[in-house]
Amino acid sequence: MRFYIVDVFAESKFAGNQLAVFRDAGSLSTEQMQRIAQEMHYSETTFITSEDRHAGGYDVRIFMPDRELPFAGHPTLGTAWVVQSKVIGKPEAVVRLNMGVGQIPVTFSYSKGRADVIWMRQKEPTFGETFKPKAVAGILGLKESDFDPKFPIMEVSTGASFVITPLKSLAAVKTMQFDPVACRKFLSGTHSMGFLVFTSETYSKKNDLNVRVLGVSPAIPEDPATGSGNGCLAAYLVKTKYFGKESVDLKVEQGYEIDRRSLILLRAKRSGKSIEVNVGGRVQFIASGELTA
Repeated sequence: MRFYIVDVFAESKFAGNQLAVFRDAGSLSTEQMQRIAQEMHYSETTFITSEDRHAGGYDVRIFMPDRELPFAGHPTLGTAWVVQSKVIGKPEAVVRLNMGVGQIPVTFSYSKGRADVIWMRQKEPTFGETFKPKAVAGILGLKESDFDPKFPIMEVSTGASFVITPLKSLAAVKTMQFDPVACRKFLSGTHSMGFLVFTSETYSKKNDLNVRVLGVSPAIPEDPATGSGNGCLAAYLVKTKYFGKESVDLKVEQGYEIDRRSLILLRAKRSGKSIEVNVGGRVQFIASGELTA
């Protein structure tokens, strides 16, 4: 089987979040896909199970090293890039992927014939339970005074759910020492797959927010770039009017603490009772190969 390795939400090679994308995967069983994902051991590995369009989209399955996911952000962008560049082989404005949560459209812009920034429209957000700082402070290795009291700690989903956690300072983000066992125990009582902590203080003055995503898997304790989580964050920022308005157009940095610098672009706005969420970034082509029998 042919496969490709790409870095997603990366401004240059060897940054962002790594992804392996397999073609010719229609004959694989679920168990085989899981074993291959465990072998690759990236945050996620995707499998294009058909190169014929169904309902206008390409069928894709997403696996972490330890389980299958109905949706994830950086695998959506990275797989769409592979479909556009390697399967379709010519510029196309929109590539649609059929995933567990339904069909996700991915929009391309091009520069000198090559794909530039890629955007995905995420599912309509839903908002769940809120938590007090004292409920999560010990899990994250923080003091209650590190949390921003003006905004809630809240579960949000745009296909995958995260506990969105606002902090006051970059210093708190840098120094937090989360307890993975306590984290998994806490998350097992929620609908969420991880914590997304954020602050408006950043490493780079060019960026608007700093983010860390923790606890998504025992195999992947910290994610370097999380499209699904940042989509939840975008919806949260609109709902809470974090910036004083019901729309955002932002640059988010992630992965700095684990030396995988990532840049995630967020655009979201309220339209009536709905919130439209778009997450974008660049994809860097790293390698291609064949999986031997």
